[in-house]
Amino acid sequence: MVGIIMGSDSDLPIMREAIDILESFDIQIEVDIVSAHRTPEKLFEYSKNAHLRGVKVIIAGAGGAAHLPGMVASMSPLPVIGVPVKSRNSIDGWDSILSILQMPGGVPVATVALDGAKNAGILAAQIIGASDTCVLDKIITYKEGLKLKVEQASKRVKK
Repeated sequence: MVGIIMGSDSDLPIMREAIDILESFDIQIEVDIVSAHRTPEKLFEYSKNAHLRGVKVIIAGAGGAAHLPGMVASMSPLPVIGVPVKSRNSIDGWDSILSILQMPGGVPVATVALDGAKNAGILAAQIIGASDTCVLDKIITYKEGLKLKVEQASKRVKK
């Protein structure tokens, strides 16, 4: 199972891409809003107990100050993938990117591109696929599909 959390429901349109790609791989997900600043007790409970519910990877999306992924990583034994979200109060997304990317030693957060929730979902699936051959086969098929799309596009534009 992959836990997908975000700091606000305004992040859902971006995080939907992670939800959709994981569902396409038939990976069970749980989705919730967990605000690092407005619901710190919920953040602590989620971070410390997600692994007890069977969660294997956490994807955390956050905009603005973007403390959610790092705080989750500081308390959870699970891999955390941070999705910087360009929010309305953001400084072109740079505040989110740097808040998630610049973690201190010992508290890693894998960070994808600004609004890169689809890649976060794919990375989570790849992490799970390292020990689940069914998911691994779906990743291989997905990657082959990407290759085929490029080859088809190449044939259309090649002169």
